[in-house]
Amino acid sequence: MDVEGKIAATTFEEAREYEEAVVSFVDSPADSQEVQGIQFFKVYDDNQLEFVILVKGDTDDVYMISKLATFQLQSLIVAYKERYDKDNFIKNLLLDNLLLVDIYNRAKKLHVEVNARRVVFLIATDNDLEDIEKNEFISLEVIRSLFAARTRDFITAVDEKSIILVKELRPAESYEDLYKTAKMIRDMLNTEALTNVHVAFGTIVEELKDVSRSYKEARMAMDVGNVFYGDRDIMAYNNLGIGRLIYQLPVPLCNMFINECFKGLALEDFDEETLTTIAKFFENSLNISETSRQLFIHRNTLVYRLDKLQKSTGLDLRVFEDAITFKIAIMVSKYMKYMNNVIY
Repeated sequence: MDVEGKIAATTFEEAREYEEAVVSFVDSPADSQEVQGIQFFKVYDDNQLEFVILVKGDTDDVYMISKLATFQLQSLIVAYKERYDKDNFIKNLLLDNLLLVDIYNRAKKLHVEVNARRVVFLIATDNDLEDIEKNEFISLEVIRSLFAARTRDFITAVDEKSIILVKELRPAESYEDLYKTAKMIRDMLNTEALTNVHVAFGTIVEELKDVSRSYKEARMAMDVGNVFYGDRDIMAYNNLGIGRLIYQLPVPLCNMFINECFKGLALEDFDEETLTTIAKFFENSLNISETSRQLFIHRNTLVYRLDKLQKSTGLDLRVFEDAITFKIAIMVSKYMKYMNNVIY
């Protein structure tokens, strides 16, 4: 029962008859006593009274059983509290809500290793709003089952859309191993949660204080992947390419660049045929013959389309420098579209 005599859990219904007795026992200085053949024991958490255990039995060892039950419940409270405190500690660490001195002090208190190789994985699913809670629960359970044996890994969440895994690494683990771990997480969640899963991870850090940096990198990798690399479901911060640079550009500068490249046009002004041609041309490393073959068009038709594009933009995609400019302009346009959606 709780300190007000309300039942928290019971295996005998007549326990309700002892509500007043429990309240009186709570106010007494005794830690244990026998009332009407029932053993009463107080359960504390950091010297704060939390529960009263009632044990009913006819055997001679009922007192010892009562003490064992009290000890077990106090141990569970401590274990749960430590886990809860660790979860809060990791959340505050990820969000940079702790001073450096607090990080070391709380890590010592919670028995968290300060000097260890770690990396942060960010796991997100493509869910409808009504499915978020359900799939988040499934995802959490799957990830916990994958890493249950590794007591130095932390699994938490700072919002309702994603799950965070702070993984401690062995000395020999490399970024190639991290990609394999991300792939394992993706495959397991795709099977269990029946939804599309995206996994991103930051760089490896050597100290606990730098875990927040790895988290920010994983968050950026997820965002950059959504903007520029929609066909990928695993993103590594150290493999974002030019997308990472564009993602950090100010929007006014992007607008200026697009106006200069497209002569006042926007990416939406180009028809689907032109965009498909451009994408396939880039995919084939500016090879006209291979591009025309894959598009099932005559070589001269492709040349005509490229000439038409050059007249409207001033950029000849057959020239490497112009092709680079156009490719960057496309990526900047995607970034601006993403930013407009975020703002509005």
